[in-house]
Amino acid sequence: MKILIVEARFYENIADELAQGAIQVLEAHGFEYDRISVPGVFEVPGAIRFAADGNDGYEGYVALGCVIRGETSHYDYVCEESAHALQNLIVKDKLAIGYGILTVENQDQAWARCSVEKLNKGGSVAKAAIRMIELKKQYGLIR
Repeated sequence: MKILIVEARFYENIADELAQGAIQVLEAHGFEYDRISVPGVFEVPGAIRFAADGNDGYEGYVALGCVIRGETSHYDYVCEESAHALQNLIVKDKLAIGYGILTVENQDQAWARCSVEKLNKGGSVAKAAIRMIELKKQYGLIR
């Protein structure tokens, strides 16, 4: 089975750490994966939609990225709209997606969550994607 990792590269070092955690879990569970990048979190749902419409044989998706609060309301829009778009892909389009978009106040919080030695959010969302794939199989949505 194959999963697509879509990672926002705005914070490259955080994206790499998230991806490392996800890849470790996917490989441990015997999944193949492709890894693509987009400029920021706002573009992640679109990339997943493009891949799903392109019918590249992905059973699931891992959405990775980080938004760190700044001085403007841009943070709120990016966080809310990207989360809403990903939720729509899950509920309306029945896509199996692990949600790994960190929404934090600062880089220290981001590192505490993304580090494979700490919370390993990349790994946990890869597990979530795998579980959603299992549920789709259980309910006959994947053959």
